[in-house]
Amino acid sequence: MNECKLNVNGLNVNAHFTEANIREIFLPLLKRLTKLQKEKSKRILVILAAPPGTGKSTLCTYLEKLSKDNKEFTKIQCIGMDGFHYQQDYLNSHSTIRNGKEILMAKIKGSPETFNLPLLTERIKKIASGEDCRWPIYDRKIHNPVDNIITITSDIILFEGNYLLLKEDGWNELEKYADYTILLKPNENILRKRLIDRKVAGGFSLEEATSFVDYSDMVNVKTCLQKSKKGNLTLEVLEDSSYRVILN
Repeated sequence: MNECKLNVNGLNVNAHFTEANIREIFLPLLKRLTKLQKEKSKRILVILAAPPGTGKSTLCTYLEKLSKDNKEFTKIQCIGMDGFHYQQDYLNSHSTIRNGKEILMAKIKGSPETFNLPLLTERIKKIASGEDCRWPIYDRKIHNPVDNIITITSDIILFEGNYLLLKEDGWNELEKYADYTILLKPNENILRKRLIDRKVAGGFSLEEATSFVDYSDMVNVKTCLQKSKKGNLTLEVLEDSSYRVILN
């Protein structure tokens, strides 16, 4: 097992990856993306989609590190979609329909309708065009997105998020800007337990954590698992958080 310290979205994380995954999946993937970028002689956009709690941000950060540690590969810059959440004031003042009832969008923050998809699409077009541009982040201290924090300059951009391969209006259009796509597929029951444990570790009681995860997170998990397109590369996330390639 390979262990490394990563800074993932501002948090220090001790990440673990198997030597087999590194040798058989990650390094061949970086080689494939480098070859694709050189063949196209332009910036390429790689989309990685996965349900919440799958470890996608950690994986992307690790792939970025691997690309920078090996001169054989074109350097990757990883970015996420969380900076495209609507502002909290907007979520607190706008409603949506869930199970036939009108509810504040703030109560289901993280679901597809709580993201500013038009703005996200506009920025994706700029990245795909090769234009150097600015990118937002989500600040977990103020619970709001902050624009123009990251400068996009790399030749391979790895863009991760929950709904980037979603087969729904608007989201369905994003794939056409990607040169390569990756989908992570976890076991639903294992992921539910992981999400509950994460909430408990954050200070929730077990009852509160279970209620929140079942009402909010698991709805988003099911949306991702049931409504996402296949990737050029699809990886099953196993119980020990290692990966296995699913042949399309």
